[in-house]
Amino acid sequence: MATRHVTHPDFSAAELSDFLRTRRARHKPADVGLIDYSRRRRVPGLRREELAQLAGVSAAYYTRFEQGNARNVSREVLDAIARVLKLSEAEHAHLVRLAQPKRHQRRPTPRQQVRPEIRELLAALEGVPAYVWGPRTDVLAWNQTASALFGDWAARAPQERNWARITFLDPASRDLFPDWETKAYDVVGQLRLGAGLHADDPLLASLIGELSIRSEDFRRLWATHDVKKKTHGLMRLSHPLVGELTLRYETLALPGDPEQLLSTYHAEPGSLSEEALRLLASWGIDASPDRAATTSQ
Repeated sequence: MATRHVTHPDFSAAELSDFLRTRRARHKPADVGLIDYSRRRRVPGLRREELAQLAGVSAAYYTRFEQGNARNVSREVLDAIARVLKLSEAEHAHLVRLAQPKRHQRRPTPRQQVRPEIRELLAALEGVPAYVWGPRTDVLAWNQTASALFGDWAARAPQERNWARITFLDPASRDLFPDWETKAYDVVGQLRLGAGLHADDPLLASLIGELSIRSEDFRRLWATHDVKKKTHGLMRLSHPLVGELTLRYETLALPGDPEQLLSTYHAEPGSLSEEALRLLASWGIDASPDRAATTSQ
């Protein structure tokens, strides 16, 4: 029996076209220094001809490029398009990967292994929620305080220790994250970033296909083609045992394997969130949202 291969749902000429089209739609002519003499536009945002003019290429060439028919496009042209569209660093890199893809033989990607020294670091950080995750948003290792805050990951099947599945397929995530739409947007943006880096990863393609089938919200956000790199920021949580928390998160690439990321969370000193986090840490894994939900039933 022939092996069935999962085809990535987007990474093709259509992906490049959709990405550029959605980036053009974000800008009005005035945003890039153009005067709009027309009162009515059939489509929102910049026209292809306007983008081409500002990027210094012909309209015909840009149209072929956006349709995926222009080969060997130079980095200078890509940089000019990114400048006109005011792409973020992550979006700029994503555009380059789409326009100059590196094709590799599709093969199963082995499960990522976390170094023992990193696991020791997570244990040493006990009291500070911390975990390691990969480009598919898989949670690879964690400490007890992270489980107390986000859920008992040890009790989940390995394939369910995944932020994308948790966010879109676990109804409890909508209670845990009061700003669920923001959380979902960030997860999708990070997942698309990973998909751009690993267009030939069949496991990632399978995850995207599964979420597209099972979640209308995922399909809606995936269609925006937004790319997001998680670095640092604020996150609000509503924990079933300690209530509302506002935490700052930091995300760092690990030395030796930059595709593995370490995320940590901390509260403002002297705040109610700091006290709540201290309580969670003292209670340990029994304070996890999953355990709390089971106990309350």
